[in-house]
Amino acid sequence: MDRTTPEPEVTPEAPPADTSDDIQHSTPAEDAAPAKGVAAEHAVSSERDGVEEAAAAEEGPAADIDTDTDTDAASDKVSGPEEEAPAEEASAREEGEKKTPSGEAPAVEASTPAEETPAEEETPAAAKAPAAEDSTASGQDTSDPDTSAGDGPPDEPAAPRKWRDRHPVAARNVGWTVTGLSLLLICFALLMPTSAPKFTPGVFLRIPVEAVLGAAVLIVLPRRPRIAVAILAGASLGVLTVLNLLDVGFNMFLGRGFNVVLDWVLFDDAQSYLKDTMGNGGAIGAVIAVLALVIIVLVLMTLAVLRVSNVMTRNRDAASRATLVVGTVWVTCAALGLQLSGPGIAARTTVARVEDRVNRVQATLKDEAAFAKEAKKDAFGGTPGDQLLTDLRGKDVMIAFIESYGRSAIEDEATAAGVDATLTAKNEALTKAGYSAKSGWLTSATYGGSSWLGHSTFLSGLWINNQNRYRTVTAGEHLTLTGAFKRTGAWRTVGVMPGVQKNWPEGKFYGLDNVYDSRELGYEGPKFSWSTMPDQYALSAFERLEHGKKRDKPLMSEIILTSSHQPWAPIPKMIPWDQVGDGSVYEGIEKAGKDPADVFYDSKKVKEEYGKSIQYSVNSLIDYVVKYGSKNTVLVFLGDHQPLASVSGSNASRDVPVSIVAHDKSVLDKIDDWGWTDGIKPDKSAPVWRMDSFRDRFLTAYGSTPAKR
Repeated sequence: MDRTTPEPEVTPEAPPADTSDDIQHSTPAEDAAPAKGVAAEHAVSSERDGVEEAAAAEEGPAADIDTDTDTDAASDKVSGPEEEAPAEEASAREEGEKKTPSGEAPAVEASTPAEETPAEEETPAAAKAPAAEDSTASGQDTSDPDTSAGDGPPDEPAAPRKWRDRHPVAARNVGWTVTGLSLLLICFALLMPTSAPKFTPGVFLRIPVEAVLGAAVLIVLPRRPRIAVAILAGASLGVLTVLNLLDVGFNMFLGRGFNVVLDWVLFDDAQSYLKDTMGNGGAIGAVIAVLALVIIVLVLMTLAVLRVSNVMTRNRDAASRATLVVGTVWVTCAALGLQLSGPGIAARTTVARVEDRVNRVQATLKDEAAFAKEAKKDAFGGTPGDQLLTDLRGKDVMIAFIESYGRSAIEDEATAAGVDATLTAKNEALTKAGYSAKSGWLTSATYGGSSWLGHSTFLSGLWINNQNRYRTVTAGEHLTLTGAFKRTGAWRTVGVMPGVQKNWPEGKFYGLDNVYDSRELGYEGPKFSWSTMPDQYALSAFERLEHGKKRDKPLMSEIILTSSHQPWAPIPKMIPWDQVGDGSVYEGIEKAGKDPADVFYDSKKVKEEYGKSIQYSVNSLIDYVVKYGSKNTVLVFLGDHQPLASVSGSNASRDVPVSIVAHDKSVLDKIDDWGWTDGIKPDKSAPVWRMDSFRDRFLTAYGSTPAKR
């Protein structure tokens, strides 16, 4: 039918393209025939509900329908006969149902109330996105219909896009780079050696079995356990890395790995050394740097394992295949013993290292109990004083340790020329002064440091190669060589310890009547790096305080010479003995010396300066004996240990030279059967004894009788 009473426009906000809705809601035929189908009934209901209801219907999901299709459908409904309305309504419903799955709702007039519900509910972003893109492409209005109608909440400001959204290619590249670096860090930690010379490319071109097993476990674990295991594995790997770094440092300085039971006490000594060589500020800075390094290693290792774990989980199938392939390669290489350059391709470094640490801890704990029993056994422990050292009565005996005086000083090409020339010259000076000497080799219980272990091994006759043994023996009553002199009652026993800067209760264990530490020697000059005073001054103070005084007994002295202590710069120079004074004369010598940093980290210079320091110490000691010695003087001098590995070499022995000098030739006749070399320079073929064997040999040679059991 023709429209006779036009309805007023009540939908000014509707998009222009939706004119079909206006036409449909204002058709007179729908007012006159409410029983002719669902569409007519809906139109009458819309007029009865008012203008706002009509506007809401026009602004609803039907706004997303293609404009051209809606217009054509509306045109057909206006011009077509009245009896065709039901068919047209059914066609509209079918067309709406076809469009609904793609995110577009059917027209309002073609939907029953039951049919409107699913069309209105389909409003997630995932369903609207395609429609929005299609509308934009075709130039349609893409505004949200609910918001346009004013029924919904106001538009929220769009969240700023993340960096990875703005730069997807760069973000992907950065992600893979971080993952690759994490994997390299893990492999480095699993394969790293524990000594500096072993850091070669071939060591890292291997497959660590720990990585294969760890990957297999992390792939199969659920999310929460996987995260916990990854954090635990990363932290553990960080701890192992720190311990490996400690091994590197200890092997470099002490020629052995880090003992997790005994060596923590050495950090206090290390801090004191840094304070002495770098000053208080430098020592604090070094400690902070070390602590920061430890924290960084732990954090980075944990994050690296978490990163790799997450990537494997997101790519579970590919990670599983890769793990299976790498594991198969590892098994094949292990079975065939394949190698690249030295170590095998199939590596189990971390597993072996953990086993070694556990074994060392167990051995240390067992050694503590075993050594306590060993220290109680002493062949001369019960010997009366009148049966000890009978062939040395009346002699002034000096036992002098020269710091870091090792075999390498005499035999290494970088130092041998200067040291050998000094030994030759001083041997001639001794001969000219009426002295004779014999020399051999001793294998020290320590290397590169921990001098007190060498001292205690030599004097006690026990193998003191760690701090626990040192504490055990010094807490007991085991007889020392110096203690044997005291037991006789025939000697005054003193110690000159310029390296001791605080109370030293071990003096009682060593049987010393008096100990002169750095605070009691009267030195007023500058320190020479770690060494508190030059050796020449220490000997001059010994002469002033003890040796040069009148006594009713001969003197037995233990003297520690420290000028050859690392870092071997600056080095004192010999001056006339009558100019030593209180040591202030050394101010200019110290200032003119070399900077430790310029020497210690230069592999060539450090060897040269080490050799010069040994020459200085030997010159000081022998010149003192020649000047202040007497016919009753007996000198026993030796090195306490080899210098650190950067000077002596990574494969150096632990041998140190030992010499006995005496004015009375009968003293040396007592040791003719030792096979030692004449002079103060031992021959390469001279006997090599363990250092702990010297005490009993010396006591026996000079008239001591073992106690009867």
